[in-house]
Amino acid sequence: MSDFEQHELGFPGARRANLKLRRGIYLLPSSMTVANMLCGFYAVMSTLKGGGTDLDNAARAIGLAILFDSFDGFVARATGTSSEFGKQFDSLADMVSFGIAPAALAFTWGVRGIAETDFLDIRRLHGIGWWVALIFVICCAWRLARFNIQGMAPGSGSKYFVGLPCPAAAGLIAATVHKIKTPIEDWRWSVFWMVVVIADAALMSSTVRYRSFKDIPVLARQKSFLVIVMGLLVWWIFADSEDALMIIATVFVASGLTLHLVRVVRQYLVAHPAKT
Repeated sequence: MSDFEQHELGFPGARRANLKLRRGIYLLPSSMTVANMLCGFYAVMSTLKGGGTDLDNAARAIGLAILFDSFDGFVARATGTSSEFGKQFDSLADMVSFGIAPAALAFTWGVRGIAETDFLDIRRLHGIGWWVALIFVICCAWRLARFNIQGMAPGSGSKYFVGLPCPAAAGLIAATVHKIKTPIEDWRWSVFWMVVVIADAALMSSTVRYRSFKDIPVLARQKSFLVIVMGLLVWWIFADSEDALMIIATVFVASGLTLHLVRVVRQYLVAHPAKT
């Protein structure tokens, strides 16, 4: 009797084979999560070395972690293997790759290499930078915990996130380091960088909505124009990753703020109509 007939008749052997298949499918998204965590761990270890090339490698590793993080969710949804375990495992991996790794990278690249001056206490500035990195880690943990409990923005289905996604926040730091590469030595630029990191962290814990793009049917047929645009975007990233990733990260972070301001202004105009 064939395997197909056994499956149709509900033979116990067929059920065991089907169980093994389902266990194998669950390994697909989990393997992506492990790859995500591996990239985050590599980023931390490269950051500890502290060299210019090491910091760029750390930034690249965070970029790869973002790619793997996107794939594990897509694979889980496409294969129907989403689970509570996978959700929690993914959050722990994200904490390493998008919380600890970018915080360490931001401090090492933007604060630790400041040149000594006559009127500046380097140790105090280092202390401030340490707290800024800690705030980033805390906001990342806050963002992940809130997402695990509340999910997507209410009433939007899977269309919008509440707060800046952790991969995007980490991506802004990684893209900046990948673009500039040379660590900051001027204390004034270091202060500006810490303000950027604080703003990045605050957006994660905010209620500003960001587009998730989960509602786009990737597996369905798409217009040829969209396929061409995606192909050009991939080519641009490979041809000029420094500028491409920096622009993409900045535009995405700014898009949520822009739409939020437009929404606030629109609500204000509705509540306070102009008098004629």
